[in-house]
Amino acid sequence: MMSTLYTPLIFTIKTPKTTLKAHTFLPSSFSKPKLRKFPNFSVQSSSDPEKATGIEPENDKSDDKTTGSVDEWGEKSEPEPEPVTKLTDSDPPKYEDEWGNNGSPAVDVSGGEDEKLLELKRCFVDTVYGTDFGFRASSEIRAEALELVSQLEAANPTPAPTECPELLDGNWILVFTAFSELLPLLAAGSIPLVKVEKISQGIDTSNFTIENSTALSSPVATLSFSATATFEVRSPSRIQVEFKEGNFKPPEIKSNIELPENVDVFGQKISLSPMQQSLGPLEYAVAGIARTISGQPPLKIPIPGERTKSWLLTTYLDKDLRISKGDGGIFVLVKEGSSLLY
Repeated sequence: MMSTLYTPLIFTIKTPKTTLKAHTFLPSSFSKPKLRKFPNFSVQSSSDPEKATGIEPENDKSDDKTTGSVDEWGEKSEPEPEPVTKLTDSDPPKYEDEWGNNGSPAVDVSGGEDEKLLELKRCFVDTVYGTDFGFRASSEIRAEALELVSQLEAANPTPAPTECPELLDGNWILVFTAFSELLPLLAAGSIPLVKVEKISQGIDTSNFTIENSTALSSPVATLSFSATATFEVRSPSRIQVEFKEGNFKPPEIKSNIELPENVDVFGQKISLSPMQQSLGPLEYAVAGIARTISGQPPLKIPIPGERTKSWLLTTYLDKDLRISKGDGGIFVLVKEGSSLLY
């Protein structure tokens, strides 16, 4: 006996019973009972009407084009239209870390940090421009420069400068100094017709040597001198420096003497036009001096005394800019060839 239906009506299908004997086979002529097909009805066992047997009704293959469905009462119903939405059916992607916790994807901020540092460096160079290495800087400009120095030091990308020879090596051009022993030298730029052209520092980590160079120019010649030193690494950011000797190169005599129209002497402008008329004989005399000293070796002078020793602490270093502090003050230098110098 088999029964079906989840409906109020109960259809019962009776099939003939056949008694089977042990070790006997059904005759080939025996016809198996067929189940009557009812659309959308499932078949249940008579012994357990609560559980379905899992036999699903067969659909009529000829009715593939119908779009409606038949409910349990045998009535056709149209499918409910799906809501129109632009949202996807799946959930938005979730980001999980190595512990399986949800989180946002990692964002690379290195590019933003580089842009910020570049902006700080350019702002510093623009601030100290035209101050003669800080010698002619006003108190306001000096305060602003020192504030930018503090910001750069706080964002130092190289905490161990002495362990990065590829960054330290090279020729560094001084752009600003404060509270420095160089101030008397910078004062030479206030002498009429004399200008401090360049102050630089060359570092060679392979030989543990440093060379500080200065170039002075005048309408007649250019004079260069330097001081060489050795250094020892004392910490990841500090070195001990000991100066050995000073070198004075022969002056480079200019072929043409160019005098400015006016010169400032103690706040008063003095015209140099009368002197320009007598430049011919002066240039002839200068040319004779240039032939005499041409090819002469540099003059080397030992530097004695305890004042030859000093220390240098690097508080900022990258491929373009270096900030160092010593017993002589604060030094901000830009590597030769950097775009910050142009």
